[in-house]
Parts: sequence; structure tokens; C-alpha cells
Amino acid sequence: MAQLSASNSDVPDMGRRQFMNLLAFGTISGVALGALYPIVRYFIPPSSGGTGGGLTAKDKLGNDLVASSFLGAHGAGDRVLAQGLKGDPTYVIVTEDAEIASYGLNAVCTHLGCVVPWNANENKFICPCHGSQYNAAGKVVRGPAPLSLALVNTTVSEEGKVVFSPWTDTDFRTGESPWWS
Repeated sequence: MAQLSASNSDVPDMGRRQFMNLLAFGTISGVALGALYPIVRYFIPPSSGGTGGGLTAKDKLGNDLVASSFLGAHGAGDRVLAQGLKGDPTYVIVTEDAEIASYGLNAVCTHLGCVVPWNANENKFICPCHGSQYNAAGKVVRGPAPLSLALVNTTVSEEGKVVFSPWTDTDFRTGESPWWS
């Protein structure tokens, strides 16, 4: 019996064991979270600002689109690609009055997701992949695309920047609820 009680004095009590386990777990967790933080931040893009769900439009170099300089570089009837909501290519449209239109067009074809270029000679968007065609307002006029191009609201902020926000109103081209929202 004496030998049994001698071995019990060498075993730490449960409180000390739990403390050491907690200390080891905390250290390992802290190191793991510290190593994962930059990886997680890499996959979450920074906010581009804007209020009310809006997102500042970006040019091809990633700079904010400033309305005054944009209008100085582009004429009436132009349709220019910018980075829009969710990073999708989106057309900023210059009206005949040389102002930015109140709507923009998501340039992703509704057939297979190609970027649809503006064809100024034919005054329509023509998809290079399978020939879908959209009129100047983005309404599908020839398939195989089943739906018109998605709309976005386009405004100019107080700072003079072009801002995109989700289109939730009725589609003015079809009179129906927007399919993309």
C-alpha cells in the first residue's frame, strides 16, 4: 500500500492538468489564427465605399471613375466598360445629352457568361461566343441568350464619382420584375 500512495503524489491534480491543456490549446489556436488571418483577408476584397449598397465604379486600371473626367474623355452614345457590382464588367452609358445615364448594363451574356462587346457600327451588343444580340438598352433581340442584360442603377456621388447600386425596380425594357435580383 505504501508504494501505491507514493505514485499518487507524483500525479498532478486535475486543476493543474486542465490549466496546462488550456494553455497549450490557447497557444496553438493563437498561432493558427495568426497564420490564417492574412489568407482570409486575401480572399475578402476591400470595400470600395458608397452608401446605400452602392459601389464606386472602377476603370480598367482599378481607379475610381470620376464623372467629370469620364465625360470629358467620352462622347454622346458611348458605352464604356467599368468594374461594377460583384466585380462584373458593367457598361457606363453616356446619353445624347452628354450625361451619364441613370442605368448601366452588366456586360455578362445571359447565355454562357461571355463579356458582350458594344458594336457601334450596328448600334447593338453582339456576343462573340454564340452570336446573341442585344439592342442599345441591353434587351435581347436575337438568341440563343434567353434573357436581357442585367441592369444596375448608376448615379454620381457628392464627390463626383460614378456609383453603381443594385437595380430593384421594374425592368423598363420589358415591364417585368428584374430576373437578376
